[in-house]
Amino acid sequence: MKFVDEAAIRVVAGDGGNGCLSFLREKYRPRGGPDGGDGGDGGSVYLAADLRLTTLADFRHTRLYRARAGAGGAGRGKFGRRGADLTVHTPPGTVVTDASTEEWIGDVLPDGEKLLVARGGRGGRGNARFKSATNRAPRRTTPGARGDARDLKLELKILADVGLLGLPNAGKSTLLCRVSRARAKVADYPFTTLHPQLGVVEAKESGAGGFVMADIPGIIGGAARGAGLGLRFLKHLMRNRILLHIVDASAGEPEELRRACQEVESELRAYDDELLRKERWLVLNKMDLPDARRAAELRRAFRGRAHFISAATGDGCAQLVGALTERLSCPAKTSSTAVG
Repeated sequence: MKFVDEAAIRVVAGDGGNGCLSFLREKYRPRGGPDGGDGGDGGSVYLAADLRLTTLADFRHTRLYRARAGAGGAGRGKFGRRGADLTVHTPPGTVVTDASTEEWIGDVLPDGEKLLVARGGRGGRGNARFKSATNRAPRRTTPGARGDARDLKLELKILADVGLLGLPNAGKSTLLCRVSRARAKVADYPFTTLHPQLGVVEAKESGAGGFVMADIPGIIGGAARGAGLGLRFLKHLMRNRILLHIVDASAGEPEELRRACQEVESELRAYDDELLRKERWLVLNKMDLPDARRAAELRRAFRGRAHFISAATGDGCAQLVGALTERLSCPAKTSSTAVG
């Protein structure tokens, strides 16, 4: 299925039902008085998170979402039935804005709370509401109010505990497949990953709950200005608690690896300074490829500033997952780890 992270829809809440104009007519109560009931309120439109959804693809086919209108009031003081609300399900992390005013409406989060995007109209009042000591036979009613109608822009920013970033072919997808049940495409050419991939990592040894890891397409120079696939997908890193900067340890000498790290950091800074303020861990991958002398050199050069793994063989991955699990369970303030 094609990954879709933006969509435009129209939501229309239900109109309120009209108030009823009625007078009681019974054999033994010829002047029973006004008995028109109120109309029912119109249904509202809500957005709610569905953990089973990962894209906005469904909104390519259905763009109009309409809640039911309230029923009109009736005689004998009967109120009209309230219109049913409509709940539209979206992936967690969907950002909702008004397409006309660009006003931010809210985020759809997986906390069980629904986001109100269109409020139903109130039901009109029947003539029984207007009876008074000076007006025994009111002929006044009010119509139901119109429900809200608005065009919305939906933008998905993936929610994940851990986000993977780095240059193409750094081994991000291999790591995701190694530590989770995700089956991301893995190949020896750049931009194998064409859209974000999610996987649930289970920390079995610690007995703690799992966490969600996200992999985005590789970042290249100029990504923040639209080069490669970075501009479209850098936004998905904004919702991640921890960023893992994956570096191909076989790509060069320590100084070359530092320059590669700084290149990615420059793109993060150009896109949004907030990304640089997020906690970032440096992970040197493919440690199985360099020879023993070179591997030892890398460990000395990046000691205390990096995790050393081989996603292909699994070496160091369990320790990395354990450290992430422990960190995610700690509410302490996050920090950024730049590579000098």
